[in-house]
Amino acid sequence: MKSMNTMSSVAASTEAPDSAASGTPIETGAPAATGTPTESTEASAAAPAAATASTAGADIQSPRALLKQLQEQFPAFRNCLPLAIGIDKQVLARLPGLNRKVMRAALGIHTGSMRYLRAMEKATVRYDLDGNAGAEVTDTHRQHAKEQLQERFKKEADRKKAEREAAAKDEADRKRQEKLEQLASKFSRR
Repeated sequence: MKSMNTMSSVAASTEAPDSAASGTPIETGAPAATGTPTESTEASAAAPAAATASTAGADIQSPRALLKQLQEQFPAFRNCLPLAIGIDKQVLARLPGLNRKVMRAALGIHTGSMRYLRAMEKATVRYDLDGNAGAEVTDTHRQHAKEQLQERFKKEADRKKAEREAAAKDEADRKRQEKLEQLASKFSRR
């Protein structure tokens, strides 16, 4: 069993540099929760190899580093274009040694960004990795982006309101304390 793990980590470590050297970025574009039964079985089949590679000390890329790589390599990411449904499959095809969890996390960061949501809110067409137009953006997806933006704006407004109220309360407490000190000093002199 131990020799099998060693072989897997060696195989995984030799595959990772090849995909990194090819310079092919990985794009996901689709929400992480969208997957067919065949994708989940493929992911579970790839999971042991990924786990072995990570335990062997293999170089695992962070989602943010991967996103930066995708932005450098692909116009769709660089220009924050609405991504085609199934963009994750396109990314995996171009970067076969990519860790699926890291890729999906990177896609989640990208598709959850304010810039991307603003682009999706007004978008009419989706794009592949190379920036070629594809399918239309549905009204449902545009509405979802709009709702996400509104939710974020509301949370930010609520946070700022809470900060203002806390600052006002602190100021009122400070003034009250000053007044009490003045009264205490006034009556302590007599």
